[in-house]
Amino acid sequence: MLGFKKSPWLIHYDASSCNGCDIETLACLTPCYDVERLGVLNTGNPKHADIFLVTGAVNEQSAEVIRNIYHQLPEPKVVVAVGACAASGGIFAECYNISGGVDTVIPVDVYVPGCAARPEAIMDGVLRGLEVLESKHQSMMALAHSIDNVVILQACRNDVPEILALQKISYQSEAETYGDESLPALQQSLADLEKDFDQKVFLKAVVNGKTIGAFRGYLQGEEAFIARLIVHPYFRGRGIGGKMIREMEAMFPNARRIEVFTGHKSKRNLEVFKSLGYEQFKTEPFTAGITWIYLQKFRS
Repeated sequence: MLGFKKSPWLIHYDASSCNGCDIETLACLTPCYDVERLGVLNTGNPKHADIFLVTGAVNEQSAEVIRNIYHQLPEPKVVVAVGACAASGGIFAECYNISGGVDTVIPVDVYVPGCAARPEAIMDGVLRGLEVLESKHQSMMALAHSIDNVVILQACRNDVPEILALQKISYQSEAETYGDESLPALQQSLADLEKDFDQKVFLKAVVNGKTIGAFRGYLQGEEAFIARLIVHPYFRGRGIGGKMIREMEAMFPNARRIEVFTGHKSKRNLEVFKSLGYEQFKTEPFTAGITWIYLQKFRS
């Protein structure tokens, strides 16, 4: 965590501001304030950033960009909303084309007030963001050290929003692998997932009260169909996926045949399924760049 504290990297995005807060943010980099002397570096690549600094109110066009940038930041990450517009929509909140503040799209950790926010306040907000970042890092380390205590439980309806958020985070790496954001898992809405919840069995992987994985399936006659194995990127490679699959199989003891599917470039999923005895039996094109691989396993 020492590296984060000594040299936090941030990425700045202007949602749709009047440029007041943007100018004050840029002022932090000038010789008068020189935030870089504190080790803060403004980067243009979200994959290199620890802090996501957003100015301006959110509208329909900027909302999707904010989501995309947020999902590309590695964990742990902090969001700092700078100025009244980023906090609540400000004086533009009632405009027909304004959705509100940044927290209508992604979770916000630190709010910096002002119209426009002063450079001193922005710098203080970044420093407070570092405190939040350190807290998140410690929480994730605690989870990592407790990974042997992961528990697989059946999810309840109250878990749906958390599962959807985890699904979006988990499948972002898949979208990058295929260069395609049209994956159904990324397009699913909360209403769609709630409907799915009424028709399927959902399992979740929990460590210290935090959901870090999920899986779903349903039984049709003597055949079980299971799908969407999701594990938080930070906890992959620890055997959680395989454990969830075995638990899901146990949910359908009368199934003679179990079917799963994944994308043709999803090597991690394919390796897990094959290690558990699943064999490929067909392929099906989804888009020009994505082909579904279907696997099955028979039980006596």
